[in-house]
Amino acid sequence: MSKRLDYNQIAPAGVKALGNVYGYVMQSSLPAVLVDLVYLRISQINNCAYCLDMHTRDLLKKGQTIEKIALVQAWPEAGNLFDERERAALAWAETVTRVAETGVPDKAYEAARAFFDERELVDLTIAIALMNSYNRMAISFRNTPLAAIDK
Repeated sequence: MSKRLDYNQIAPAGVKALGNVYGYVMQSSLPAVLVDLVYLRISQINNCAYCLDMHTRDLLKKGQTIEKIALVQAWPEAGNLFDERERAALAWAETVTRVAETGVPDKAYEAARAFFDERELVDLTIAIALMNSYNRMAISFRNTPLAAIDK
C-alpha cells in the first residue's frame, strides 16, 4: 500500500490547526500517559496502522510496559493493569468513537463523570475527536507506519 498524497504539504494550515488542538490537549490537566492510552485505543478501533505504531512508541518512551500496551485492546479483561481512571477514559473513548452505534448513552456519561470533572471530560472528548480525525487522515491518505519504513 503506498501513500496517496502528503496532506502536510498540500494543506499545511489545516494540519497546523489540528496540531494546535493537539497542543491544547497536551497542556490540559489530563496525564499524558492517559491521553496516549486513549489515542492507542481509538487507533485500534479505527485500524489505523500509522497511529498504532506512533502511540505504541510514545507509550514505550514514557515507560509503559509492553504488557500494558498489548492489553489496551482488551482492557476490560486486564484486571488491575489499568487503574479506574484509565478504565473510565478508555470506556468513554470507545463509546464516543463508536457514536453512530452507541449514541453515547447517559450511563456512559455518568460513568465518565465519576472520574473526570467537567473540564477534564470536555478535554478528554476533544482528545478523542482529534484522534478520530488524525486516524481518518492517516487511513484515507495511506500514511506509512514508521515500523514499515524501518524495514
